[in-house]
Amino acid sequence: EEGFVAGGASLHNQMSAHGPDAEAFEKASNAELKPQKLSGTLAFMFESRYIIRPTKFAMETAELQHEYFQVWQTLAKNFKP
Repeated sequence: EEGFVAGGASLHNQMSAHGPDAEAFEKASNAELKPQKLSGTLAFMFESRYIIRPTKFAMETAELQHEYFQVWQTLAKNFKP
């Protein structure tokens, strides 16, 4: 299953990338600014101020998302100094 499930959560190291993927960012950035009701969705993102050091077990589990970082690779570069 892709993305977060309702009630799901993620835990991130300090200063590591997390947030919407490119598709969600573009959709929200270009949406009409009007109230919307979202149902069946609620996810939590936590960022620790401590450095998380995964155990050997965690790094070898079948559930490890090896390509997790890829969700941000298609974000457009909009920064213009």
